[in-house]
Amino acid sequence: MKRNPDDRSDNVERIQENIDNTIRNMELAEEIIEKTSDRKMKKELTEKNERRRDALNGLRSEIRDEAAESESRKGR
Repeated sequence: MKRNPDDRSDNVERIQENIDNTIRNMELAEEIIEKTSDRKMKKELTEKNERRRDALNGLRSEIRDEAAESESRKGR
């Protein structure tokens, strides 16, 4: 079985796209939270946005690591 080479050339862009999508989803959830009177939905969306905030912290850390790694690969 032939393994694919480890191509990380687009990791920063891919991670940034994930960050953008997560932020967009958080904003949409906030709009729904403001408009709905369904307490259960508000609670679920609020909890989901908390998890998204945690994920954003991880993604931002990952993008910093990937950007640093990309720079070090250029210097080789």
